[in-house]
Parts: sequence; structure tokens; C-alpha cells
Amino acid sequence: MNYRELLKDKKRIVIKVGSSSLQHQETGELDLIKLEILVRELSDLKNQGKDVVLVSSGAIAEGKKACGIRNISPEVYVNPVAVKQACAAIGQARLMMTYQKLFSEYNHLAAQILMTKNTVYNDVNRLNATNTFNELLVLDAIPVVNENDTVATYEIESIGDNDTLAAIVANLINADLLILLSDIDGLYTDDPRINKEASFVETVEHVDDVVSMGKRTTGSNFGTGGMSTKLSAAKIATANGCDMIIANGKDMRIIHKLISGEKLGTLFVGDKDDEFNLIDHLERNHV
Repeated sequence: MNYRELLKDKKRIVIKVGSSSLQHQETGELDLIKLEILVRELSDLKNQGKDVVLVSSGAIAEGKKACGIRNISPEVYVNPVAVKQACAAIGQARLMMTYQKLFSEYNHLAAQILMTKNTVYNDVNRLNATNTFNELLVLDAIPVVNENDTVATYEIESIGDNDTLAAIVANLINADLLILLSDIDGLYTDDPRINKEASFVETVEHVDDVVSMGKRTTGSNFGTGGMSTKLSAAKIATANGCDMIIANGKDMRIIHKLISGEKLGTLFVGDKDDEFNLIDHLERNHV
């Protein structure tokens, strides 16, 4: 079966963009050209009649730049967690303002949704979140999702990384395609930066067959998700019947190329599992 050919018919799409894909590596500042291309790509998907949800990192980094903070560490600050949360509060507003302005130029509405671990684990909160997403999509808005870093900490109620968050969102709204854009081309049999013999994996029909390829490292100075988190996200998405693609976000124009069926990135084929339980999976993976 030509799985790539089926991608153009996907109707509800979640796209996750990592910090490394949104910032200039040298300065940590927002890459406005890439942001504008991203927004144009998503707006065009909306113009095709598709539902689109964006999961976006970048709030803490944007807040740090706004406050002139280079290093948040115990050596510099008495309470680094509080500083991180304050930067998130400042940066999230600035990031959202940028998104709203860019989307408005293409006559589309952006809406903000901030989630915590409790949003997912609490049955009532999870239902409320699903209802909010669905209503926003009915209203033709584009939800922009991030973890609520102003109140969430790793020790208390953090989801931990936006790969997992994006997969959870895809699960909540019954998306039929999840795209994870980061600084890697896709899944390799081994880390290609270390092993030159590593081969690229174009299609995965069963996630469980490739779990051992996951690495808890990432080539970026930004972001938190390595390959292991992406494979965990693939399990969440595909078990709900949702296809997932890991691809390189260096050029945001890759989005329309993926949707049109070009063989870029690694495609994980939806593999519906009626016995899959989201909460059990998150607990097993210490989320």
C-alpha cells in the first residue's frame, strides 16, 4: 500500500514545531522568516478545509531574551524554577502575539491553549480540553498549544516535552495525522552523528518493532525531546489510528511537501489498538 499517497486526504492535522526549528542557533532569537513560512503553510492547509492544530515551543527562550537572561541555573539564581516560570509568562505572551499577528495577515484566527499534566490525567479536565479544541476547530480557529510552563514544573505536573504533548493533543481530538518537526530528518537505525553506517528508516508500520532505536539524546541545544520521546509519541498517536511523521523543520515548506506525499521524513503508519490506554502509557513512561 502507498501510505504516502493517502496523506493528502488527511483532514485533522496536528503539527509540532520544536524550539530548535523556531530560533536562530547563534542568538536564540525567534527566526521570523521561518515563523512566517510556518504560518503561511498552516494557513494554506486551513484554506484547503483541513483542521489544523499547532504545538509550539519557544516561550521560555523568548522570555529569557526579553529579560536579558542568558543562564537559568542554581549558580546564578536562588530559585531557578521561579525564574523559568516568570520567563515563560513573559515569553508566552510575546510568542502568541507574534503568532496572532502573522495568522491575521492570512485572515486566520489563532487561539491559545496551555496544558499541564493535570489537564490530561484528570477525566473532567481532559474532557473539557477536548471540547475546547473541538469548538475552536468548529469556529475555524487554529489552536496554538504549549505546556503551561508558568505553573508546571518537572517535579510537580509537567508533561515534559512537546513531542508527548503533541501526541496527547492528537489523541484528544482524534487527529488523523501528526507531524513532528525538529532538527532531525527522521528515524535512523542508529545515531547518524556517531555511526556513519546508520541507515534511514522511511516507513514504520509497527512502532514496537523500532523502540530499541530510540536515543535519549538530541543534537540541539534547545528543546527537551530526543528520539525516545518521539517513539513514545508515535505509540500514542498510531495506537489511536493516527499516522505520524518525524521530519526536519529546517525548511517549513516541508509541510506541504509531506501532505502531498513526498517521501521525506519517517512515516509511522496508524495502527489502531483498542486496548491502548493513554494514561497507562504515560505512567509507564514516567510522564
